[in-house]
Amino acid sequence: MKPPSSLQTNEFDSSDEEPIEDEQTPIQISWLPLSQVNCPHFLGLCALPGCKFKNVRRNIQKDTEELKSYGIQDIFVFCTRGELSKYRVPNLLDLYHQHGIITHHHPIPDGGIPKIASCCEIMEELAICLKNNRKTLIQAFKGVLQ
Repeated sequence: MKPPSSLQTNEFDSSDEEPIEDEQTPIQISWLPLSQVNCPHFLGLCALPGCKFKNVRRNIQKDTEELKSYGIQDIFVFCTRGELSKYRVPNLLDLYHQHGIITHHHPIPDGGIPKIASCCEIMEELAICLKNNRKTLIQAFKGVLQ
């Protein structure tokens, strides 16, 4: 028995036909001034480098090299390992290490709330980075503040 024509697998499906090219624009970093909390530094915020999810198609190698060229020394990553896999960057933390960027991985599931002890640890690490004049970045899936 042949399936109805609407169920045949050889029909056009735009999501499978042509691969979407990686984004060619530089990764955008928003610099948050910390002067309101009596800190003379800025904290960078950006989307997840190399992310490939829905309509987002970043190039992980290009994005990481750009972060390094901006002088980023420390990156706080809040995505879980599962989320990094979901966004097709399962080796992102290793890539940062290869580029000499210190990674502070504090996994917080999307929509989750970190425990108070985790918040304190993140704040302590962040304060040390800023006190030592390290160019620091926080990333999340979407990253940039609207």
